[in-house]
Amino acid sequence: MFPSRSQGFWLSIAVLTFLLVTTVSPGVAQHPSSLSYQIGARNPLYLKQAREQGEEKAGIIINNQLSSASSLLESGKTLFAAGRLTEAARVWQQAAASYSEQGNSLGQARSLNYLSLAYLNLGEWEQAQRRISQCLNLLQTADNLPDEATGILAESLNTQGNIQLALGQTVTALDTWQQAAIAYESVGDITGKLGSQINQARALQSLGNYRRSQKLLEQALAQLQSQPEAAIKATGLRMLGVALQAVGDLVQSQEVLEQSLAITQQLEGKNPVFSRDTSATLLSLGNTLTALQETEAALKRYQQAATVATNPLTRTEALLNQLNLLVKTQQWKEAQTLLSQIQSHLLNLPPSRASVYAQVNFAANLMKMGGLGDAETRRRRDAETFLVSNSQFPIPKQTTNNKRQTTNDKQQTTNNKRQFIAQLLAKAIGEARTLQDQQAEAYALGQLGHLYELTTQWQEAKELTEQAIVIAQKIKAADIAAPWQWQLGRILKQQGQINGAVAAYSSAVATLQSLRQELVTSNPDLQFSFTESVEPVYRELVALLLQSNPSQANLQQARELIEALQLAELENFFRQACLQPLPQMIDEVDLNAAVIYPIILPDRLAVIVSRPGKPLFHYETKLPQAEIENAIAQLRLYLSPHFFDEDRLQKSQQLYDWLIKPAEPELVANGVETLVFVLDGSLRSLPMAALYDGKQYLIEKYSIALTPGLQLLEPQPLKPEQFKALTAGLSQPRQGFSALPAVEEEVNQIASEVSSTILLNSKFTLEQLRAEINSVPFPVIHLATHGQFSSKAQETFLVTWDGNLKVEDLAQLLGTRKQDITNPLELLVLSACQTATGDNKAALGLAGFAVRSGARSTLATLWQVNDKSTAKLMVEFYSSLTQQSGITKAEALRTAQLKLLAQPQYQHPFYWAPFVLVGNWL
Repeated sequence: MFPSRSQGFWLSIAVLTFLLVTTVSPGVAQHPSSLSYQIGARNPLYLKQAREQGEEKAGIIINNQLSSASSLLESGKTLFAAGRLTEAARVWQQAAASYSEQGNSLGQARSLNYLSLAYLNLGEWEQAQRRISQCLNLLQTADNLPDEATGILAESLNTQGNIQLALGQTVTALDTWQQAAIAYESVGDITGKLGSQINQARALQSLGNYRRSQKLLEQALAQLQSQPEAAIKATGLRMLGVALQAVGDLVQSQEVLEQSLAITQQLEGKNPVFSRDTSATLLSLGNTLTALQETEAALKRYQQAATVATNPLTRTEALLNQLNLLVKTQQWKEAQTLLSQIQSHLLNLPPSRASVYAQVNFAANLMKMGGLGDAETRRRRDAETFLVSNSQFPIPKQTTNNKRQTTNDKQQTTNNKRQFIAQLLAKAIGEARTLQDQQAEAYALGQLGHLYELTTQWQEAKELTEQAIVIAQKIKAADIAAPWQWQLGRILKQQGQINGAVAAYSSAVATLQSLRQELVTSNPDLQFSFTESVEPVYRELVALLLQSNPSQANLQQARELIEALQLAELENFFRQACLQPLPQMIDEVDLNAAVIYPIILPDRLAVIVSRPGKPLFHYETKLPQAEIENAIAQLRLYLSPHFFDEDRLQKSQQLYDWLIKPAEPELVANGVETLVFVLDGSLRSLPMAALYDGKQYLIEKYSIALTPGLQLLEPQPLKPEQFKALTAGLSQPRQGFSALPAVEEEVNQIASEVSSTILLNSKFTLEQLRAEINSVPFPVIHLATHGQFSSKAQETFLVTWDGNLKVEDLAQLLGTRKQDITNPLELLVLSACQTATGDNKAALGLAGFAVRSGARSTLATLWQVNDKSTAKLMVEFYSSLTQQSGITKAEALRTAQLKLLAQPQYQHPFYWAPFVLVGNWL
């Protein structure tokens, strides 16, 4: 996978559009309509030559000059496509100067647009902005420009939009791309218009307008489906498929790319030149399948892409993506078979940004594999002809005892592997510097620093990593800076420089938070796997802050990090930066509540407790993470009625001792009545109510609520006088799920307690639900139906009569309610749902439903329980809310749970524990 800038994917849309337009259009001098303008009466060079040598000779001279400038323009395109960006910029600068001397505004404008695009990709923002301003000034102020100028104007506006987005001017970028789309349409450039529409969708995403963004992409798809020109349709579908992948609509992305592939393969059968498009589509399809975690299908597409590719770079990229996926899934034997093939292809790639990335990615995968295998080590000498033999960088550690080297083949092999990787990276750095490509240089330097980190050469690792960070920050390449800041933190920690490590980790977190949108809407090319590259940064920094009797400042920062991690996890779940934090102090929320923040670290379970008006305090249990996770999994298993009570109570007390017991004296002393948990990882799948102190369950002592973090909380008590509910449910079997006979009784009994509108069975459809929600501002929505919570948004849903209601469908359904401040959705009840088994982050789906719905509070179940006991609990819950003045939702839920616990047939936690209140507990 290839790295990119923080705006990398969306720049690639602009670049793709640029390449499609420039490679199929003839050069400027070949347009008769523009030629008359170029050598006409307004051209000062023509006038001068005409006076001195006559009109005929003047025309010949000017045509020659135009031909030279046009050649420069085309040469720059070739260099740009080859990833030689600095050279392309230099050539386009010459073309712009040549056209300027000729007085050819049109050619100069085109050159300046291309020059701006090159500077943009090089991270030279000011230069990019200056050139595009010059370009647009030429186009917008010149008189009597030919029609061709409109096409150049469209391309230039598209480039300007990318610059504006990169500089954070999102609203302005959206407006610019809308102008570009109009200009493209006026000249019949379908591909250019599509690129602008896709970029508009990106801007709308950044602004949080996801419905408009999705609608725009759907419109683009509809337009493409009716496109009669097969080649344009295939290319447009590929562009759209990549865009859908980036915004997280993976299933639709796969469908669109499959359509593009089918058309391209038909075209290839008639004309082999289309094999280039086939390989590009296969590569994109492999990336989408990788994101869908369909490993075998993705590997097949990468293999096909490599087979049919006519471009050496495309073939190498397909092989590298295949290697990356094999390494990620630990298919070591299969990965080993690709090494010599990739190595051979790397030998033949000319210097370019892409070739630098290819070498660095190859080295990164070799490091993950432990280096080259024995067979490849024997071939190393053959490959050394293309390596930097006298590198300025130190050689990684190796054994110097000759006797030991002779007798220890394994150590010698390891030494050879390290040297090979170091030399490969040194060559990549050298090429990046020759190309004057600072982005590629920063990427390669950081990877070489990582190699020295692995070989414990801390000083060399530190120096290289710091060089990479300085360059990345200089060119504002935040997505490259973040992993190297994390790397610097790890290195400093190993050197015992804790303060420096904390500073480096904090910088990494700050950079990641600045990349919120890019992290969650990125395609695999960005290389930001949340669980591998984002989540560990937060956890490792928390571990640093909590070591050795932490100060209040460290505890406060750790608490903020835990909340920030929760936010990042939810945004990764949605693949949208859609959550706007609203910081709340616990003192402002509830004077009788305490917030408990447990976090699972590699060597311990740490807990921070926040009490109103009191300092934070923390405690921890020193245990390996695997043992902690195992205890959580065992308790989750033992909560089934099929296991012995003794086993359940013993394991429940163990978790109680870890999570609650050290805090209990403080909780009692401060009169705490409600415990609010910000749960981490697999702890989310456990009902805190079922924790046992040896005599009582936790629910017998405290009301309990969950929240993804106080940052997301909107504290507001429910007003009983405004209580009105929309209740919907399925008692009959639907969509492959079994019947829930007690649901009908449940919704009817709730209606006896609360003024309700009921949608039961065949009336519980998506359209009917939408109609009711839009007609009356119900403060309470109660859905009694099957559902599933998963760590994947596409696998989190509720069952309706006519289909599945996914978390994003619910978000759109309730979208208007979120803006209705006067009539907010106070409570969403999801009855009879369950977390997906075997998914230790499945409860993210529950939190996802809670947050994305816009409801201030959500009541749901962690597993599908007995529907009769559920009906009893729900009726009791509503009864308490409506009849007891001043009662909080958390207290109402506790009352209902205790009523079940008091009944012999429902004493087991299986019946009452899975009900959890998420969000505002007041």
